[in-house]
Amino acid sequence: MCAERMTGTGRGPRPQRYEICIRGRLGQTLRSAFPALQARARSGETILAGVLADQAALHGVLAEIEALGLELIEVRRLPPHRPRDRS
Repeated sequence: MCAERMTGTGRGPRPQRYEICIRGRLGQTLRSAFPALQARARSGETILAGVLADQAALHGVLAEIEALGLELIEVRRLPPHRPRDRS
């Protein structure tokens, strides 16, 4: 089962939720470089969060962070979002 997830066989890649922490507060211009992610400030850092389609999308965001000269602090994959049962 683990090999299926690693090689992409089986159901294929699934979108994943991520939080990406960057040093400093990003202004609106820099935030616009990451349209798929929501940004929030937290004590001298900016947290970019959202769903990315696959690992290639994640690598694209990380490459953009590097190209803009931003300092990457942390990348976290979050558990899948499960809507709350309202019964």
